[in-house]
Amino acid sequence: MKAIIGLGNPGLKYDRSKHNIGFMLLDLITKDLNLTYRTNFRGKFTEGKLKEEKVFFLKPYTYMNLSGHAVAELVGYYKLLPQDILVIHDDMDLPIGRMRLRSKGSSGGHNGLKSIIAELGTQEFWRLKIGVGRPREEGDVVNHVLSAFSKEETKILQEVIDRGNKAALLWLEDKQDEAMNIYNQDK
Repeated sequence: MKAIIGLGNPGLKYDRSKHNIGFMLLDLITKDLNLTYRTNFRGKFTEGKLKEEKVFFLKPYTYMNLSGHAVAELVGYYKLLPQDILVIHDDMDLPIGRMRLRSKGSSGGHNGLKSIIAELGTQEFWRLKIGVGRPREEGDVVNHVLSAFSKEETKILQEVIDRGNKAALLWLEDKQDEAMNIYNQDK
């Protein structure tokens, strides 16, 4: 069994914000797999099969800073191993259009990841980092991640979400090295 978790904040206010890129990508993945969400595990949840493996998809609705509560419920219920989890999230250290698939690591200051690490008690889970760039003015981090993508950024956004979808599907097929070799490249 595997799980893909897309991070974001619930509600129309945050719908198209940079912080919700995890929700956006997860929606594309579940749409492509013809899956429909229902409410469970403190968020929107669905499940399906890829080949013979059961796969769970979760958008925590606990707000970003408490994402770990929803993830821990899912992991505990299905007895998932941390290495069988992929968390999709925004990353300010990557420019728009770039992404990185990693098998483990620190939170990098991301509050959603901090919450997940605290609840799971480990950093040993996969993450797909989608670049949203840094704010123009130092100290304007909150406004930056909660702002919508500009017109120029939106053009790049669709391509990176499509590449993220392909990378996540390779991850599901246990082709993590292939996904990293293809999609961790600078574009």
